[in-house]
Amino acid sequence: MDKQTPQEKIFKSYDIRGIYPEEINEDFAIPITKAIYKLLQTQLETTEPLTIAVGRDMRLSSPAIFEAVSKTLVELGAQVIDLGIVSTPTFYYAVYKNGFDGGVQITASHNPGEYNGIKIVRKSPTGLVKIGKSTGMDDIKKWSIEGAGLSQIDGGTITEKMGVVVEEVQNALRIAGNPKLNKYKIVADAANALGALYIEELFKHIPGELVKMNFELDGTFPSHQADPLQKETLVDLQKRVVEVKADLGLAPDGDGDRLFFIDEKGGIVPPSIITALVARELLKKHKGATVLGDIRYIMTPKKIVEELGGTFVVTKVGHSFITEKLHETGGIFAGESSSHYFFKETGNAESQIPMILIVLKVMTEEGKKLSEIVDFLKRSHESGEYNFKVKNAKEVMEAVKGEFPEGEVSELDGVSISFADWRLSLRTSNTEPLLRLNIEVDIDGNIEEKKDKLIGLIKKHGIFE
Repeated sequence: MDKQTPQEKIFKSYDIRGIYPEEINEDFAIPITKAIYKLLQTQLETTEPLTIAVGRDMRLSSPAIFEAVSKTLVELGAQVIDLGIVSTPTFYYAVYKNGFDGGVQITASHNPGEYNGIKIVRKSPTGLVKIGKSTGMDDIKKWSIEGAGLSQIDGGTITEKMGVVVEEVQNALRIAGNPKLNKYKIVADAANALGALYIEELFKHIPGELVKMNFELDGTFPSHQADPLQKETLVDLQKRVVEVKADLGLAPDGDGDRLFFIDEKGGIVPPSIITALVARELLKKHKGATVLGDIRYIMTPKKIVEELGGTFVVTKVGHSFITEKLHETGGIFAGESSSHYFFKETGNAESQIPMILIVLKVMTEEGKKLSEIVDFLKRSHESGEYNFKVKNAKEVMEAVKGEFPEGEVSELDGVSISFADWRLSLRTSNTEPLLRLNIEVDIDGNIEEKKDKLIGLIKKHGIFE
């Protein structure tokens, strides 16, 4: 049983997130903001006032939290840059491009409307550092509850900086090589959330027809939850793509930092294949460069990257861990199985606009449908994720490891075991009390027998809640 108080529960591995107003609200935002400011000053090794960008999503509670965060920062002497309502990638771009000391984005990402939260970044010589469990979140938690010990300072200001998304689109066009694109029909379901902002702006700069679904910003999410990992949220988009004979579909999440692609047949394109597609294009320009992918599904992107002479590095799951690894390796690009995509040229942060452009560029240059490109790139079959509520996750992982002594074992993130023609990943969730199983086999393999055996082992050894 979770014995943490509501205040303690909201500090997660990657961000701060909880139900409004019980767990997070404008009152608790004040000590949280002071703790964030203290951490940023500490990590940047300065006592001088900082310049902090603040963005927010369209949730009903975001204006009140924004007001509390901004007012507190001003009282601490900060120069606050008000970005308005922006997607999280647009927020990242603003902080990175303008060299701000740090940033606070008020959002609960893909969570339902009763949630809200805070994402935090700071500058560094190699790009943005995301504040998570390994980069300072525990300090923020401690100082939020115990007090940060900061005094008010005169001289703080708030300055509005609107329209950053226009600059972001221009930067994405540059990353993609300013491609000449065919006119495609594209359906996008924005789920009444922030992806609508950058998709609409992008289509002012490229040819084609945009068919919009749920583009009206609404923090109550009247259409459906803005979480494309839940496949039921994609059904209407898949149908619409086929009905209107579109070339592809787009499904961003609530704060726009994840994006799923739907092919012209209405099929969901695995993010690992999108990673491989974009990596292939970037490696044409950046010979021998490093590309990263998280440990869940690696067979397709790893084979593509290595075929082209690049280096493929496997990371732990989670955007803050991936960003850290990009800083460490100097990688040019990273793709995560949950459809987060990261570019060195955006400060190692997520950016979805270049993803759209590069996919359209490949379709244009190859003269192929998206499903045909996917079939050509596919090097493996993926199981999809299976989740188990077990009380003894470590024991289960050890038991599974013992069943496959001939495999190559990695304990980078849980347990992954690799063979010549298949692999498994078994890990605990960073955000929920779950044990997660992912399996992949090579293109000629049978995934069902592996799945049945592994699920059987988990049921045999697991103590279920």
